[in-house]
Amino acid sequence: MKKIISLFIIVIALTGFMTACGEKSQEDVINDLEGKLDELTGYKTKATMTLQTGEDPQVYEVEVWHQSPNDYRVLLNHAEKDQSQIILRNEEGVFVLTPALNKSFRFQSDWPENNSQVYLYESLINDVLMDPERVFTATEDHYVFQTNTSYTNKNLNQQEVMLNKRDLTPATVKVMDAELSVLVEVEFEDFELNSTFSEDDFDMDRNMTGAQLQNNVSTMTDTEDEVDMNEDGDEAEEDTDMVEQAGEEENGEFPVLYPMYEPQGTGFSHSEEVVTEDGKRIILSYDGEQPFTLIQQQSRVVEASTPVQLSEGEPVDLGFTFGVFSKEGDHQSVSWSYEGTDFFLVSGSLEQEDLVAVARSVYGTQEK
Repeated sequence: MKKIISLFIIVIALTGFMTACGEKSQEDVINDLEGKLDELTGYKTKATMTLQTGEDPQVYEVEVWHQSPNDYRVLLNHAEKDQSQIILRNEEGVFVLTPALNKSFRFQSDWPENNSQVYLYESLINDVLMDPERVFTATEDHYVFQTNTSYTNKNLNQQEVMLNKRDLTPATVKVMDAELSVLVEVEFEDFELNSTFSEDDFDMDRNMTGAQLQNNVSTMTDTEDEVDMNEDGDEAEEDTDMVEQAGEEENGEFPVLYPMYEPQGTGFSHSEEVVTEDGKRIILSYDGEQPFTLIQQQSRVVEASTPVQLSEGEPVDLGFTFGVFSKEGDHQSVSWSYEGTDFFLVSGSLEQEDLVAVARSVYGTQEK
């Protein structure tokens, strides 16, 4: 009998030891995340974001700087087309910068606190902490949470947040629709916790100038590479095509894009071409229960002396770029620039959610 009792005690002790040395429970990880959030002074990270919302995947490079409590810098760069945009937040407000066009808008906004943000660490942690229906699992190297979200795009209603076990930094995030199809995936790298920053890292002028200088260097490097390639006679035809394409852009020609998403009861009606002092303008009209108008025009570089434009609207994340949402009277609009074209979407019938959904669907579409 004593042997049986002794064996029972040993089993209990071993079980307790294995539990202590084994996996953390969900409660343990949640407590650690709360502590991590309380101690966070800032971070720097780079990530690759892939959008699956169009016909072909679109890949973007994302660089994020955050200094607690309220300084943010998010650089969004198209991996293939080298087109960048920056959203800043500092004590002066929220800025959306498009360096290639020398455009800058300032907002009085609470971004990024109003919605989930797929590439912001503290936003992801809060999504995990605030979701009572979260699902927790653990792998050899990661803790994984399935959570609900509060993205402005209501199609993105679930996400999988994978955290590194060693320090609880994000590894990957997958954002899914109701059918669990992955629409957005972000892979983090070089995540640095509690980073230090210089006094002007979040300054609007410094970031605009720095991005423009970087773009100039990239352009010069690309041009040199093209010249080296075209020294071979076999590449002459490709060089001619590039010259012809550049000529088309100078003449105001640009591909006309159509939204893939049309609200129920609404459809394409007609298009109209208007010639203005600033070049050709294409107006697409959609009629039905929820009519809207989409205007497209070739982007123009703003003069260096142009001051920052104060916008009464809100910055809105379209996935592939940052836009401006505005409301005037009964009409709401979203404006943005993408791949050398300015877009202006306006409606007196669509709610903000549907209007932004239409804007998101314009990227990557084919001509009708």
